[in-house]
Amino acid sequence: MLNYRRLSGKPSIFRSFTGLEVSEFDSLYVKLESTYDKYEVKRLSRRGRKRRIGAGRPFKLSLMDRFLMLLVYYRLYITSTLTGFLFDLDQSNVLKNIRVLEPLVKECIPIPKKLYERAGRASTVEEVEEYFPGFKAFIDATEQEIPRPKDKRKSRSHYSGKRGRHTVKVQLTVNSKGLIMHKTPHARGRRHDYDIFKASHPRLPPGVNLNLDLGYDGVQNDYPELNPTTPFKRRRGKGELTAEQKSFNRKLAGERVVVEHTICRTKKFRIIGEEFRNRLRWYDRATDIVSGLVNLRIMGANM
Repeated sequence: MLNYRRLSGKPSIFRSFTGLEVSEFDSLYVKLESTYDKYEVKRLSRRGRKRRIGAGRPFKLSLMDRFLMLLVYYRLYITSTLTGFLFDLDQSNVLKNIRVLEPLVKECIPIPKKLYERAGRASTVEEVEEYFPGFKAFIDATEQEIPRPKDKRKSRSHYSGKRGRHTVKVQLTVNSKGLIMHKTPHARGRRHDYDIFKASHPRLPPGVNLNLDLGYDGVQNDYPELNPTTPFKRRRGKGELTAEQKSFNRKLAGERVVVEHTICRTKKFRIIGEEFRNRLRWYDRATDIVSGLVNLRIMGANM
């Protein structure tokens, strides 16, 4: 049986299985444990619940092992059958246990929504610099494959010609340290990156420079107030780019690599890196938690 006591004794395997160091897990678990009782009272007091608080069968696993199971599931994205076998739990209860804990985990980690709201309240140069070092932000979109929808209209709208598969897209805004400061709700794979940007772009503090790739060509004319920077694009009939323009594009690509690294970090959690097998209504919650875990590790490394 897999449990915290057994796995924490092998730190390298613990990190591979959960995506966190043992010390990071421990500090996060302290937050979970301190708010768990209050969270459970709120959860069990929801409208429509017929049983009294405390009624019903108790959880088989401890809070610590249920949290460990959630991380293992997110990191390895194994089937619920295998997860149940590893944790000595009936497979029908695996996702039930995970779904119960997900909202609490979101409360305890630095998900993008929290950082974005804090950055929006920044009123001084020093406060803006804290959230956007160098007054720079970087945007890019990432796609994830999903099973082919049975509905024909959904199948067409989720088909990505670029990937040749059915996908969903999420757009991330990161700062120069790689922290995910903003995340859009998932969109259909057929939608263009710039179309997603128009629907839900971040509102950054004044003076912050927004750096994008050629997929957002035209943003300078449509959103000059966002202080955007995009690479020079070779236009038909305009000739080749100058040496200075090519040099600028290389420099911008070198700075934008931070957002590529952050996307790579999120995809190390295989629930985001592989085909998403769960229902799409859970997708934004999953990306919130993975983004928060990535932010947690980045913030710890920069302390």
